[in-house]
Amino acid sequence: MTSAPHPPRPVLEVTGLTVRHGPRRRRRTVLDGVSLSVAPGETLGLIGETGSGKSTLARAVLGLVPVSAGTVVVDGEDVTGHDERRWRALRRRGVVQYVFQDPLRSLDPDLTVEESLTEPLLVRGVPRTEAAARARRFLDRVHLTTALLGRLPGELSGGQRQRVAVARALVTEPRLVILDEPVSALDSANRVRVLDILGELRADGVALVFISHDLGSVAGTADRVGVLYRGELVETGTAHAVVNRPGHVYTRLLVGSAPTLRGAPADRAERDRLRALLHA
Repeated sequence: MTSAPHPPRPVLEVTGLTVRHGPRRRRRTVLDGVSLSVAPGETLGLIGETGSGKSTLARAVLGLVPVSAGTVVVDGEDVTGHDERRWRALRRRGVVQYVFQDPLRSLDPDLTVEESLTEPLLVRGVPRTEAAARARRFLDRVHLTTALLGRLPGELSGGQRQRVAVARALVTEPRLVILDEPVSALDSANRVRVLDILGELRADGVALVFISHDLGSVAGTADRVGVLYRGELVETGTAHAVVNRPGHVYTRLLVGSAPTLRGAPADRAERDRLRALLHA
């Protein structure tokens, strides 16, 4: 009798993650005991309103904010206590990448598209000819023409810039990509293009964390959804389960306010009732 195959090791494991800000007497808890994991080829959507702790979670995973308690393991490596030197080495290996909401924050305005795509490869010692070839390949992956290689970010449309930012994140062939509101600033056509690209990455085994305040965008892309409310992960489940059988009051309010998910939005009286329960 053959034993069942072991499930793949998660690319990201967060356990009991707590982040507090401010001086000791006025310290504020931004994240409170959050635990989650993401497997290879899986997309986890993180939903929550502004101030819920979504971006703080991403920054904690990337070593950009100090962790007060808990652990963060990326690709089997406990990075919780990494100093800047060890984080720099991890980033140079390209294991984890981050895509900002505003691509102008992640693209140097003085570098051409080709220079932006080849820079992280050259830093790792990849020969220039190979780096240039890979830049062209990954630009094609995000459905952009190589005619854009010589352009600066300011010469691109918002949708083109965001797809270049995604290509730059992918060019190092990372194990984990964190996307912070990657489509919120895009029009509907470009939003669909970027979401389609994210869907295609599953086949490559890339683990994705898709952060958004828009449950509609995440529900159509993510395998699982986690709901953050006031720094706590109040609900997790498959996208289908969270949309169709929301358990937490806050999740029910999110679903009821999104007409594209379950027909017409909940009426005002029902939304007011849910808000009253939420703040009771």
